[in-house]
Amino acid sequence: MIFPSNRVRIMVATKPIDRRKGHDGLAAMVKNELRMDPFTGTIFVLRARKADCLKLLY
Repeated sequence: MIFPSNRVRIMVATKPIDRRKGHDGLAAMVKNELRMDPFTGTIFVLRARKADCLKLLY
């Protein structure tokens, strides 16, 4: 397993996302909807509508 350093921030989204989105779509969603830069080293945890799938963007 790969563990990030102690200074990594982890953001958990509360709204479900479209599970079909790829990395580029998720990065655009983080930038537009969360108003955060997806390329800062923050880990974004996103879930599907049924909460049966998680996607991580790092």
